[in-house]
Amino acid sequence: MSQADDTPPGAPISPMESLIEYPTDFPVKVMGKTQAGFAQSILAVVKRHAPDFDETTVGMRPSREGKYLSLTFVIRATSRQQLDALYTELSDHPMVNMAL
Repeated sequence: MSQADDTPPGAPISPMESLIEYPTDFPVKVMGKTQAGFAQSILAVVKRHAPDFDETTVGMRPSREGKYLSLTFVIRATSRQQLDALYTELSDHPMVNMAL
């Protein structure tokens, strides 16, 4: 989806517009401290927003010293509202340090 033809180049995109065409495969990376239940809790959040997500495809990568864990999910995003709701819930989750 692109900006309207009468929008000047470089103008801000309105909050309801998106540069992504849906549906699309969309990677989501979540980082938090390594702790019991972290991956399962985050997977539950992702599954609420992308029920068709295949949990066997989660990528996990510990930090060099093992203090943090990075999880990568590639979901089939169907709308900007879906992604906004997912990122809001992930960002508010007490185990999450960062969601990208």
